[in-house]
Amino acid sequence: MRTIVCNEETVTPSTLFCVGRNYVEHIKELGNETPESPVFFFKPNNVLAETLHVSMWDEAIHYETELVFVVGVDGYKAVGVGLDLTKRALQSTLKAKGLPWERAKSFRGAALVSPCLGFTCIEDLRLELWIDDVLVQEGGVSQMIYPPLEVLTQLQDFVDVSENDLVFTGTPKGVGVCHVGQVFVGKLFEKETLLVEQTWRVR
Repeated sequence: MRTIVCNEETVTPSTLFCVGRNYVEHIKELGNETPESPVFFFKPNNVLAETLHVSMWDEAIHYETELVFVVGVDGYKAVGVGLDLTKRALQSTLKAKGLPWERAKSFRGAALVSPCLGFTCIEDLRLELWIDDVLVQEGGVSQMIYPPLEVLTQLQDFVDVSENDLVFTGTPKGVGVCHVGQVFVGKLFEKETLLVEQTWRVR
């Protein structure tokens, strides 16, 4: 089983719970409809990776930067910044046919997560993604359609969520293709305080 670092300890999430279409501007950039309830999809533990490795695939891989929460005994115990990788062309084909998205979302290496740390005020959390020193994505809890605590409540209504599971809370606008050689820097802030900075080099 793959692990992550949470509050300076190694933990093993059993499942990655993901929310799609949670930022209005991202919904617009992909031409999707605004959902009446959260759009959930799951990723298994074995898609977690430490390396942003896209050259093993013969199709474009898109990045989506997200606030990622670690489930605790009661609510969330930590937060980090993560990448939800997507085979966008394949996803569009599957969606058009009314088929599940797993092949476009749950492939090998399709999720990366920084070390996760505790936080004080969930409403003040926000992220930035810089690629080769250019800011390409920014957003946070204040812009979400479904805030993180509501997401967790709705998940728990229909599925068992275990301690150390991960909740990916959606991506703001600015998604795009990963190119080999690029340097990604994900930053997690609470207001103006930098909590986490994670660098990934695309291979």
